Amino acid sequence: MEDLSAAMAKTKGVTMVELNGNKTKTIKGRVVLMKKNLTDMTDPAASLLDRVRELLHHRVSLQLISATQVDFANWKRGKLSMPAYLEDWVATLVPITAKEATYSITFEWDAETMGVPGAFIVRNHHHSQFYLKNVTLYDDHGSPWVHFDCNSWVYPTNRYTYNRIFFSNKSYLPSETPEALRDYRMEELENLRGNGRKGELKEWDRVYDYAYYNDLGSPELGQGHARPVLGGSDKYPYPRRGKTGRAPNRKDPNTESRLHGLDVIFLNIYVPRDERFSTVKFWDFLAYFVKAVSQTMGTVLDDHNILEFHSIQDVLNLYEGHIKLPKNDTLKGIRDVIPWTLVKELLRNDGEKFMKFPIPAVIKEDKNAWRTDEEFARETLAGLNPVVISRLREFPPTSKLDPEEYGDQHSSIRKDDIEKNMDRSVKQALDENRLFILDHHDGLMPYLRRINSTSTKTYATRTIFFLQDDGTLKPLAIELSLPHPQGDKHGSVSKVFTPENDGIGKSVWQLAKAYVGVNDSGYHQLISHWLNTHAVVEPFIIASNRQLSVLHPIYKLLHPHFRDTMNINALARMLLINANGIVELTVYPRKYALEMSSAIYKSWNFTEQALPADLLKRGMAVKDSRSPNGISLVIKDYPFAVDGLEIWSAIETWVTEYSSFYYPSDTAVQTDSELQSWWEEIRNEGHGDLKDKPWWPEMRTKHDLIQACTTIIWMASALHASVNFGQYPYAGYLPNRPTVSRRFMPESGTKEYAELEKNPDKALLKTITPQDQTMIGVSLIEILSRHSADEIYLGQRDTLEWTSDEKPLAALERFRDRLIEIEKNIATRNSDSNLKNRTGPVNVPYTLLYPNTSDYSGEGGLTGMGIPNSISI
Repeated sequence: MEDLSAAMAKTKGVTMVELNGNKTKTIKGRVVLMKKNLTDMTDPAASLLDRVRELLHHRVSLQLISATQVDFANWKRGKLSMPAYLEDWVATLVPITAKEATYSITFEWDAETMGVPGAFIVRNHHHSQFYLKNVTLYDDHGSPWVHFDCNSWVYPTNRYTYNRIFFSNKSYLPSETPEALRDYRMEELENLRGNGRKGELKEWDRVYDYAYYNDLGSPELGQGHARPVLGGSDKYPYPRRGKTGRAPNRKDPNTESRLHGLDVIFLNIYVPRDERFSTVKFWDFLAYFVKAVSQTMGTVLDDHNILEFHSIQDVLNLYEGHIKLPKNDTLKGIRDVIPWTLVKELLRNDGEKFMKFPIPAVIKEDKNAWRTDEEFARETLAGLNPVVISRLREFPPTSKLDPEEYGDQHSSIRKDDIEKNMDRSVKQALDENRLFILDHHDGLMPYLRRINSTSTKTYATRTIFFLQDDGTLKPLAIELSLPHPQGDKHGSVSKVFTPENDGIGKSVWQLAKAYVGVNDSGYHQLISHWLNTHAVVEPFIIASNRQLSVLHPIYKLLHPHFRDTMNINALARMLLINANGIVELTVYPRKYALEMSSAIYKSWNFTEQALPADLLKRGMAVKDSRSPNGISLVIKDYPFAVDGLEIWSAIETWVTEYSSFYYPSDTAVQTDSELQSWWEEIRNEGHGDLKDKPWWPEMRTKHDLIQACTTIIWMASALHASVNFGQYPYAGYLPNRPTVSRRFMPESGTKEYAELEKNPDKALLKTITPQDQTMIGVSLIEILSRHSADEIYLGQRDTLEWTSDEKPLAALERFRDRLIEIEKNIATRNSDSNLKNRTGPVNVPYTLLYPNTSDYSGEGGLTGMGIPNSISI
């Protein structure tokens, strides 16, 4: 209670005013909020109607709750002040765009008898909602006394069956909560759980609950639009998503009905209102979406045949258009009328090309370097999917698929295939930890027969690399496998291809690398990106809001890392990963995309999401007690791992210092009722299909808590940044990262083989992603690769007053200082010519794990750097 005692001491001499002949003590307050404005197209009359309500004395009131003095007549809850009202609402103009406004408020409050406020009740009697940012109370000297960090939308009182309560920025473990606030703390959590609320949830509802992924299909449109329910079964396990409560589909009661009409146009899918994009973020997203559509349409209009690219130059023309708007200042005034992002992207006044895609980094300096074996190999270590490659520990590579069901699936690559391209034997290379594999065989093979029954024609691939003396990888062999034509139990049919430098052999090898790219692109989008960050993190968000009070220190630690994730996941279910959505249209598994990710989720392991554990599992590191993280990298120049381990260590140190302030012992962890309920719900509900797995931490020690929180923050921040923001730089140029293959490797003597021999590029383009799908896919990843203007990065908080505890504040400063040091280290490594994997033949520095602490107030965009706190796109 030291902070409360100190706050009490600051109230001596509070202001006395005359009220009805009696002297009454008062305290002043400042309320910062954001009204609805003209950019909210759904309710343009909101401001006027709020003013009318204000004039009719239907106002916004706040009522303080004491944290130190209880009212025995009110079930020992904190004493309440009289309601106080926001001042000068009518006189305060509403800005056209989303901006904060500040209001004064005066409370009747006698600190000697009422103590220190620890919470307040807000009642909104206006027509429309407002965003309440914070409230600060001042002592009689004008110094801040108590601060409330709110950051929440407050709807009119008729939308709630309970009082909206906000707590001060002091953290308490459940057992340490002042008696005056305990009931309020518990009731707020009950409200957020929804108490089993049934029916469709509305935008003002604040309910966090779980549901299966049963909203992806539209079975009423026919069998081709139906999709299995993911989650709740051994056949299709999956993380839980946020509940919307929509009615069952009229064709299939196990499927939730989908949105239609205006709800789709306005992206109006339910998530708790505080989880939705900010106004700035929404307009950014909308602007990028409209711009992407205009680019796609503009390019389609340029070509009578929208199905195929005829040459590599056709692809390059996507970025090398000639439509420009002149540089001038005539548009500057418009930015005050509608969001500037929309102006900037649709009416360019900076000389950039209009209705054309930005040039992807991979072809910016050299249009052909992506073709090289060196770049093909380097991108497994420093590209957009550097989390799959593993060390080869036995030869030939083996399969873990059940031979009773899938027959012999072991690799057909032999020693002769690879020894001809390295200066030692396979045994020597294995003993020296020089052989590595990009293995997409087992994950794809069970689905390959069905996938190839669609328009996709592809292979399950294995690619073997050799670690050279200069630290770079050299591809040695690619194996392309198909299910046996006589049935799965007969195993696979495979062909092995090795590098060739000229003639038809060179063209065949280039095509083999394209099939590997197709496999890796699909795995990246569905597993590395969607499943292992977006989908698996959402249950942690739901459980945190249901079981951890906003007063809880672990809630305050994790909450910044959950920003916008439920919203972007909901939009993904609406537009991207749904039946016949953009992912199914542009990524090779087609209608089996999410079903395939469910199969891979079966082997998901929370503890292995920690970076050191992941590297050990993949054999990319070995245990080493002398190293900072207890491991030593097998490939010293592995940019993702080198930068990632520094980021991981910084996060772990920050979490350790923060948690140790609140948890002095293991007993404190064990006796924290909210923490134990939180962890139990994550395991049994959020990831309920894996609840019986033995790898779940028990949450009995400080070490358990620190490792769990570090892993969650890593997944939501750095891991997501590493697999998301490289999409446009590398995959914005589809020949480098094709997402679809439409025909098999041509056989000698066929017309396709003759075409490959005569015109390799045309044969390649006829095999990989066609033009129309390229347009859609590139438009999507341009949106996903952009940082929004209001991005909040690792080491940053949206307010400096998120806690009143000084030691956690100091620990956060040290965390940020460490991130600045890491930036310098990354810049140094990127400029070291001896580290060839840092930039490669394409000369693209590895910056995907560059924290970018200096760009906290930047305008966002395709920066290719910066680690947002959360999965915000």
